[in-house]
Amino acid sequence: MDKIKVLKKSDVFRYLDDEEIKVIAAMCTAEVFEPGAILCKQDREAEKLYVIEEGLAAILLEIGPLDQRQLQAAANFDCCVWSAMIPPHIATTTAKVLEKTKAFAFNGKELRKLIDTNPKLYAKIADGIGFVVKQRLRAAFSQLMGVTYQD
Repeated sequence: MDKIKVLKKSDVFRYLDDEEIKVIAAMCTAEVFEPGAILCKQDREAEKLYVIEEGLAAILLEIGPLDQRQLQAAANFDCCVWSAMIPPHIATTTAKVLEKTKAFAFNGKELRKLIDTNPKLYAKIADGIGFVVKQRLRAAFSQLMGVTYQD
């Protein structure tokens, strides 16, 4: 699928107009991951934000050195590793690829520089990140309470 179309379907970039999407599209690179690849590790610096074009990644909470629980999954058009945009830029979970996955990767530092070079665009992306965080928290709360939530 075309990069622009994928990014437009992502909740992170849903607030952007066509010109802004083009600016963002120029900032990302296409990457392919095999099952088992780690996109980020809990409690470590989150360097890249990913938008999955096609594939699946587990969002895991590490609760001990040898124990982890899958909280959620990120699939087509989902954002993964949003911590790359939110201070202190430390991943709150581990993201692990479950099946061959194509994604668009954004350097978190480069995206954060937009606050100085294009604050309006940065604000719209921050709104998108906020939306993703809200959705993930709602799903986590529902899971914690044993309730299935659908929007």
